[in-house]
Amino acid sequence: MQDLLNALRDKKELAQLGGGIERIDKEHKKGKLTARERLELLLDAGSFEELDMLKEHRSFDFGMETQQFPGDGVITGYGKIHGRLAYVFAQDFTVFGGSLSETHAEKICKIMDLAMENGAPVIGLNDSGGARIQEGVNSLGGYADIFFRNTVASGVIPQISAIMGPCAGGAVYSPAITDFIMMVENTSYMFVTGPNVVKTVTNEDVTSEELGGAMTHARKSGVAHLTAYNDLDAIRKIRTLLSYIPQNNRETTPLVPYAGEDECRPALNKIIPASSQTPYDIKEVIVELCDKDSFFEVHEHYAENIVVGFARMAGRSIGIVANQPQDLAGVLDVNASKKAARFVRFCDCFNIPLLVLVDVPGFLPGTDQEWNAIITNGAKLLYAFSEATVPRVTVITRKAYGGAYDVMNSKHIKADLNYAWPSAEIAVMGAKGASEIIFKKEITSAENPEAKLLEKEAEYQHKFANPYRAAGRGFVDEVIAPSETRKKLIRAFEMLSNKKVVRPTKKHGNIPL
Repeated sequence: MQDLLNALRDKKELAQLGGGIERIDKEHKKGKLTARERLELLLDAGSFEELDMLKEHRSFDFGMETQQFPGDGVITGYGKIHGRLAYVFAQDFTVFGGSLSETHAEKICKIMDLAMENGAPVIGLNDSGGARIQEGVNSLGGYADIFFRNTVASGVIPQISAIMGPCAGGAVYSPAITDFIMMVENTSYMFVTGPNVVKTVTNEDVTSEELGGAMTHARKSGVAHLTAYNDLDAIRKIRTLLSYIPQNNRETTPLVPYAGEDECRPALNKIIPASSQTPYDIKEVIVELCDKDSFFEVHEHYAENIVVGFARMAGRSIGIVANQPQDLAGVLDVNASKKAARFVRFCDCFNIPLLVLVDVPGFLPGTDQEWNAIITNGAKLLYAFSEATVPRVTVITRKAYGGAYDVMNSKHIKADLNYAWPSAEIAVMGAKGASEIIFKKEITSAENPEAKLLEKEAEYQHKFANPYRAAGRGFVDEVIAPSETRKKLIRAFEMLSNKKVVRPTKKHGNIPL
């Protein structure tokens, strides 16, 4: 028996070396951790249970039968994160550049199936050169098997993709279907076709970093929801993200112990500038409203005119969607609408209550917006809020103009509670524009048109640019002092914690994609 045990130990030691010491050293020199090192940091100490450690590929073409590595370039298994079950896979770049073979895909599919059956998240640490060319259609079929499972699991269990190295070609579509994509700056990239193909087809000279690096996808495309300085930072952020979300779509958000305190926030009474044209930072409002140090922003560098992220309210996890007056005056445009819509839908999938902070002058005008389908993209956000059945609470801090008022979780699309600060302006448009239309004849025929415009602007401002008409109709549930907002929100979310909504039976809706 001892001989057998020694043989088993030797096989496991070989598997743990991946592609060997030399290739491991190469990865370390690039500033990267190995797949095993990443998993060790991601999971609670001593909790990892590996599956299929000794699985090997079945390819016999191009001399592959002489190149066998136990595990076949991916480490799979399960463990715990913050004491909760999680399923993981980590591609090992030291083995065939992390390329995906048929057996490599089978290993990933196995843990995805287990995750679905047991209702726990899947975290994938991607670091792969793509499909294993030597296997042809077998490797392509492996990708498709994973894509299908990603799709079925969507909205059932959380799926998180961390891009820790290359991710190119068909490999990008699995992360694209998952809920969140994390990229590491300077060491990871994603693209469908690489710089060489781009050069051949379009004659563009572009580097891998420019084409599909972390900041490219964080700022320009919006593909990356989060970025990290290095592997350690990426793993820390994944662990933090998981602390806000349930294990599956049947559970509610995690609760963190919270000792009640004075919930009054006097600083909020001074945060809105005297002039409605002056910007302010909505993140300062978020920080005051939420539990200390609990705000975790998502998509920080993309469409900065809207802010989304997770936070805690008296220990309860919530999702936040907020217009940002500091950027484009907080208008809704194509990218902001898509960004917010996706976040709202994620929160609704996983029973995460939504807080919406509104200061929006409308949708961004212009040919660029119209030609890039602001109509259907704006409708995505409207659809997402209308579809959501989680607790939804709105606070209008200042402007709520036009169609954007409707879209930003208004009472009319079934928000549960809508509060407004005394500074709120709820109207079809700003006072100046409205006055120019309503009082056009009076202004043009006046001896002093400019003075008449100012007079009518003040009249419109007095009548409509306030929250009281909306409150009088019940479209705003309560006008509150800013300092009282946190207390009101804590009580509101507690009251709504058992909310149930029954919608018509259907296969699924047809969101305007």
